[in-house]
Amino acid sequence: MVEIDLTCNLEGFRRFLINSTCRSFIPESYLRDPEVFPEKQGDQGSIYVEAVDKVDLKKIRDVTFINARDVLGIIYTSKTGNTKLKWRELRGRIGRMSGTASANSLVNLSMARIISPEDVEVIMANQPQGEEQQNPEQTSEGQAPPPTDVPQE
Repeated sequence: MVEIDLTCNLEGFRRFLINSTCRSFIPESYLRDPEVFPEKQGDQGSIYVEAVDKVDLKKIRDVTFINARDVLGIIYTSKTGNTKLKWRELRGRIGRMSGTASANSLVNLSMARIISPEDVEVIMANQPQGEEQQNPEQTSEGQAPPPTDVPQE
């Protein structure tokens, strides 16, 4: 896990939540609506949205989709508990995201365009040994090393 502390817009964090929890089953109309957020409670991860005005829309599987206006903050915990992120409003739809993120969450943050793929590579390269290590069969470029029993040319 890595520590995250950066400024991002609410829409980016909403896209991250959707990518992380319900991308495969969110209704298309909810996906396009910037006021619709997933909420979830329980042992298998949670999302809590704090907003001035909040209305439940529909429950699908373990996710309740809500319409939220004037979002003040969001607390997200992944299924595994390896990612714990909070988004707090600074001004309007801009806020501060902080907490810890797993490698998988870094990819989802990149897909949501909160951080760049290059940022993910830099963050993972700077990880201390023993945390979120790469597969030992891979080199730093993500390529498998050449077989040891085949002569090199």
